[in-house]
Amino acid sequence: MIQYQNSNFTVFQSLLYKTTSTVIQTNDCIIVVDPNLLPFEVEAIRAHVDSIRDNRPIYVIFTHSDWDHVIGYGAFQDATVIASSAFAQREDIEDIVKQMRKFDDQYYLDRPHPILYPSVDIEINEDGQFVTIGDTFLTFYQAEGHTNDGIYCIIEPLGIWITGDYLSDIEFPFIYDSSSKYEATLLKTDAILKRHLIDYLIPGHGHITDIVEEIKFRKMVSLTYIKELREAIEKGKDSQNLLQGYNYLSELQSCHEQNIELMKKELNAQIKQD
Repeated sequence: MIQYQNSNFTVFQSLLYKTTSTVIQTNDCIIVVDPNLLPFEVEAIRAHVDSIRDNRPIYVIFTHSDWDHVIGYGAFQDATVIASSAFAQREDIEDIVKQMRKFDDQYYLDRPHPILYPSVDIEINEDGQFVTIGDTFLTFYQAEGHTNDGIYCIIEPLGIWITGDYLSDIEFPFIYDSSSKYEATLLKTDAILKRHLIDYLIPGHGHITDIVEEIKFRKMVSLTYIKELREAIEKGKDSQNLLQGYNYLSELQSCHEQNIELMKKELNAQIKQD
């Protein structure tokens, strides 16, 4: 499961969707990000946390509420949970729980821990919000567009940027909320790189990078996809060329088509408004 590991953190990668879970250790705490996905994978993450904990408090950060990112919460009920206010106040929590249960039922999966939606202890509701744990500093930014409840997290002094379902090297933007908000989230990249010393970027799906130019490249590729898809829809042109270079196309095709439908609705709403 281990995609990357050094003395400060471990990036676990699920067999499914290349979904990442990160465990970070500082002198002050253990931080777990989006524990997932299969039962044995969640148990391996929990076992790793227990092996390095040494009486330090556990904090779990949920980057957003997609079922595949929250399904491991049941193994970390003893942790302090950090997520956005929108995450904590969702009105469709039961639907998300049903998605998790449906997944386990579909594949006859048994978990030693219950399927639960996370109970949030610390809510994030603005850009630049700080959470301080001893000498560990967490800075949060709103990250809307993929969903309406996403957050970025910068963990200092380790220079780790947790991006959730943004800035992936294997996925184009999956836009479930708003294409304009997604663009706004991506456009925070340069300001974050100027404000923080970023040594590692860890996306929710795909691969870690420690190269700043790679981070900027991922931002550019995502912005270009959104811009060119919007233009293709406006002009009635085919947009299949935007999928060139991506793998797993039978699955990504359906996500691309969902993006088209969402952006058509946005453009129609804009026309009516004008």
